Amino acid sequence: MDTWHIGIDEVGRGPLAGPVMVGAALVPEDFDWSLLPGVTDSKKLSQKKRESIYGAAEVLQSEGKLFYVVAGESAATIDEIGIVPAIQKALGRALSEVLEKSNAHPRPVLENIPRALLGADAVMVKLDGGLKAPAEFPHQETIIKGDAKESVIGLASIVAKVTRDREMVAVARRYPGFGLAAHKGYGTAAHREVLMKLGISKIHRQSFCRNIFRK
Repeated sequence: MDTWHIGIDEVGRGPLAGPVMVGAALVPEDFDWSLLPGVTDSKKLSQKKRESIYGAAEVLQSEGKLFYVVAGESAATIDEIGIVPAIQKALGRALSEVLEKSNAHPRPVLENIPRALLGADAVMVKLDGGLKAPAEFPHQETIIKGDAKESVIGLASIVAKVTRDREMVAVARRYPGFGLAAHKGYGTAAHREVLMKLGISKIHRQSFCRNIFRK
C-alpha cells in the first residue's frame, strides 16, 4: 500500500503586479525529511536558504524521491475572474500535474474509511490557510499556518515562492523602472510611488491598483 501526501500553498495573493502561484509538493508518507533540512514557511527563510532547499528538491525529484509542480495565473486572469477563482484554477492545475508527474492517482474512497486502510495510491492532501482541494480529493485537510506546521506544505510554499521570485526578476527586465526585481510586485511605498509616475503596466493587476489612483 502506498499513501502519498501532497502539500499545497499559494504565493502572490496580495501583490499589485505579477501572477499568483500555487505550489504542489508530493512525497510518500514515509519520506525522510532529513534530506531537506530546514523546510518550513517560506516567509521565515532567507532567499539563500529557500534557493538551497529548492535546489535539493530538484535533485530529489530527478531521483524520483519527491515531486513538485508550480502553476500560476496571470495578472490579466486575476483581473478577469478575481483572485480567489484564479488561485483555485492554479490549484487544480498544480494538483493534476503533480499527480501526472508522479504517476500517483487519488483512489476513490469513502469519507469515513480509516486512514490506515486507505489502500494503494491513496492521496492525502494538506493545504495551507483557507485553501480547498477539488471535491474528488475526499481526504484533505486545511491547516491554519500549515506551511510552518507541516513540512510538505512548507515545501510547497518554498517551491512556489522561489518560482515566483525568479519570474518577477525576469519580468523586471521587460518592465524597467518599476523595481519589480526588488519588491516582486508587492505594494511597497516605492512601488506605489513609481506607479503614480509611470502608471499601470500590463504586468500589473488593474483591479488591485485602482485605489492608488483614487483621490
